[in-house]
Amino acid sequence: MSFSAKSGALLSSRAARWWWRRQPGPAWSYVGGSWSRPILDMSYSRHFLDFQGSSIPSSMKKLVVTKLSQNFREAVTLQQDAPVPLPGDGDLLVRNRFVGINASDINYSAGRYDASVKPPFDIGFEGVGDVVALGLSASADYTVGQAVAYVKAGSFAEYTVVPARHAVPLPSVKPEFLTLMVSGATAYLSLKELGNLSEGKKVLVTAAAGGTGQFAVQLAKKAKCHVIGTCSSDEKGGFLKSIGCDRTINYKTENVESVLRKDYPEGVDVVYESVGGKMFDLALNSLAIKGRLIVIGFITGYQNPTGLQPIKAELLPAKLLKKSASVRGFFLNHYLSEYEMALKHLLEMYERGDLVCEVDFGDMSPEGKFTGLESVFRAVDYMYMGKNIGKIVVELPHSVNSKL
Repeated sequence: MSFSAKSGALLSSRAARWWWRRQPGPAWSYVGGSWSRPILDMSYSRHFLDFQGSSIPSSMKKLVVTKLSQNFREAVTLQQDAPVPLPGDGDLLVRNRFVGINASDINYSAGRYDASVKPPFDIGFEGVGDVVALGLSASADYTVGQAVAYVKAGSFAEYTVVPARHAVPLPSVKPEFLTLMVSGATAYLSLKELGNLSEGKKVLVTAAAGGTGQFAVQLAKKAKCHVIGTCSSDEKGGFLKSIGCDRTINYKTENVESVLRKDYPEGVDVVYESVGGKMFDLALNSLAIKGRLIVIGFITGYQNPTGLQPIKAELLPAKLLKKSASVRGFFLNHYLSEYEMALKHLLEMYERGDLVCEVDFGDMSPEGKFTGLESVFRAVDYMYMGKNIGKIVVELPHSVNSKL
């Protein structure tokens, strides 16, 4: 559904529909190699459309899953001329400025979350941008030009329609806010609901320098815990120390199992685990009496056809029984009733300067910074090479032909 074909639907009252029908049809213009539509500069329409002399293009770029596969490059196609979607009465049209990369993007492209969904379908979980158009009901809480963040499938696009009730108003468009939407909220809610953290507890965070690991480290420290973080380089270890990690373990140069056995002979009380496979087995073996292992992912398995990495599951019941320990899974979608509270708290912490939100734009990657939807493919590769420190974010620059 294109923006131009249904633009009258933005003004949903009877009077608004009458007003719209009486307006002369705006002329289209051909600018910079594509057709653009001017937005009428009328006092009533200014609440719903961009009125500052710019235009919303008729087409845009977006990424679409055209084949189910855990190989992101095989599964996903960049569409150059997709129609810009139309916001309904309660929706916002957001021009994305920054989009987040998640390990589970390849689970989504493989169709693992909903077997009934068939290609083609949109991809990308989260974005930050500006409101450029909105429906009548949505205008009660939002205005054109407002900065917002959101979690919704379809963020790997230049424009995304977002239900106003799912948007988060922001003071400005900053990539740091994007780090909190999925990665930060996952750490906050999983540790709050399942971690039972208290002063002096020993907390092991695997992939601690990653997008969500960085928050698990900081939140555990704020609970006055002793935090151990695994990572794959000395540079990452330095970052972890800078955010308060008490003991870093570079698994490329140290034996994680030996270090834990030697330095923590009584085990660790909580594990925040996102790696899977051998790391899961090692973490399980390192639990203290009544220890808790929280599974928020298993990235080492996602690139496999099954999405899984083998573990020693046959020994799991005996190991848990022996220590009165537990393994709990955490999936953010099951805690949406607590999400708003968590995000509010995280945003407040960041704005007070109490929380580091590390962003990795891929500046140190071979081809440089992740800019434009074309670079999403490189950004996913970068994540699975284990190169990132913090949350991987792709910037979507302004169109040179648009004032939006």
